[in-house]
Amino acid sequence: MESKIKDAGSATIEEHEFPVYSGTHGNDVIDIRKLTAQTGKFTFDPGYTSTASCESQITFIDGGEGTLLYRGYPIEQLAENTDFIETAYLLLEGELPTSEQCAEFRNNITYHTMVHEHFNKFFDGFRRDAHPMAIMCGAVGALSAFYHDSTDINDPQARKVAVHRMIAKMPTIAAMAYKYTVGQPFVYPRNDLGYTENFLNMCFSVPAEDYEINKTLADALDKIFILHMDHEQNASTSTVRLAGSSGANPFACIAAGIACLWGPAHGGANEAALNMLMEIGSVDKIPEYIGRAKDKSDPFRLMGFGHRVYKNYDPRAKVMQKASHEVLDAVGISDPLLDVAKELERIALEDEYFVEKKLYPNIDFYSGITLRAMGFPPSMFTPLFALARTVGWIAQWREMLEDPNQKIGRPRQIYTGAAKRDFVPMNQR
Repeated sequence: MESKIKDAGSATIEEHEFPVYSGTHGNDVIDIRKLTAQTGKFTFDPGYTSTASCESQITFIDGGEGTLLYRGYPIEQLAENTDFIETAYLLLEGELPTSEQCAEFRNNITYHTMVHEHFNKFFDGFRRDAHPMAIMCGAVGALSAFYHDSTDINDPQARKVAVHRMIAKMPTIAAMAYKYTVGQPFVYPRNDLGYTENFLNMCFSVPAEDYEINKTLADALDKIFILHMDHEQNASTSTVRLAGSSGANPFACIAAGIACLWGPAHGGANEAALNMLMEIGSVDKIPEYIGRAKDKSDPFRLMGFGHRVYKNYDPRAKVMQKASHEVLDAVGISDPLLDVAKELERIALEDEYFVEKKLYPNIDFYSGITLRAMGFPPSMFTPLFALARTVGWIAQWREMLEDPNQKIGRPRQIYTGAAKRDFVPMNQR
């Protein structure tokens, strides 16, 4: 669509005063809630890149410094020292749990992992070649039909149960989506396994033989889940908040987040990065592709480099790089794609072109290789992202409901369509 915005001059609003607020970290913000009432004007901010849509105490990103904090804790420290359940508790409750709190929370999640038996039949409505994300969109949305006793958002106990159910059942649903697409029977969750171990077992065990869980793989996947748990007000998180602002039930809100995450510009980046490494194929071809990446007339782009937010090294990539090596060593794979990745990383950190443009490797650069080594096909990369991000979505959703300043989302627009005109009967057109 060609823009039809007309230049109407500039606006000076010095005669109007607007409060300025400071957060714990980050930029100061101008409170423009009374802007329209005082000036008769709206702001124009496509993508909301200069607009704070909410107040949040969950996650903070400093893109310039390459910092990601969950409730104030650096992501590197959490990934190396906690597990999924402990970090999930932190995001939800605001503080790291005591041993007793962690044990209770772990128990609550563990005993909600099963899904209603009739829910299994829901999958028969999908084609066998359906994408796992398509299945997850439908299946998660359908949870409200099976667990309608926890859809009353005004009931604190119902909200608490919904939180536990979403976090507990998402691995089960993701594993079911995977099993359905590969034509294998569903595997029921096991209460004697940890969160990530249970997910691996549901994905890769079969009735015909025992499945031994590789601890290195489980630990690496746990780190991947922690690294992807939350990322401030990104597209899918904003979608969850926007859906929730209408009073929609939590299952519908998370389904909306999954649908948004499915977009290749958001959740599909690690798959795109893996495809790029496969296209390059070997280290000796890297100079050719580096040259193409620098050529503005060439459509080739290096995927997994740079980030919309991070203008420094993605802090999650450092953890992911180490995990990639550990996984490849554990499964005995000498993956040529890792050699390509390592050389690309070296170039990106030293080459003047990449340094000047701050095109540092991000988490997607390494996670695709790691997940492939674990045995996951590319079609499962985004469902795994959704599984991890559910914790952040549900924490943001709950925070939004408890925010006294929250209103139903209603962005404004600049209307540039036809001016008001009278209807013309068909015989006069």
